Amino acid sequence: MLDEAAIAALYERMGPENLRAMVAGFYEQVPTDDILGPMYPPDDLSGAERRLLGFLVFRFGGPQDYIEERGHPRLRMRHAPFAIDMAARDRWVKLMDASIDRLQIDAETVTTLKAFLHHIATFLINRGEPELVTF
Repeated sequence: MLDEAAIAALYERMGPENLRAMVAGFYEQVPTDDILGPMYPPDDLSGAERRLLGFLVFRFGGPQDYIEERGHPRLRMRHAPFAIDMAARDRWVKLMDASIDRLQIDAETVTTLKAFLHHIATFLINRGEPELVTF
């Protein structure tokens, strides 16, 4: 079960620099990835990076710029055009975990961060049936 209070404190615990580094590290891997690369329009990769960072800053208790700019996240609706199956979910998690593992943050923060991101990745599956994922 996700600890909402811990998730809402991630911005403060990680700091904006680590959060930016995590998202940038993820997006550095995307263009050459055989599963995720084709899902991201190359002319909007920086836009996708900016939107993910804004969402995570908002969700993790930081400034609310994302909400002011884009409104409610509506994650499933916004991701509906993309075929997200278990393989895409797993690859997203693998690349994000690799980016997280490069950060200098404490183990408790890593655990909370990964639990949240793995949960969201599973939530966004819109093709096929998601497998039971344990955290």
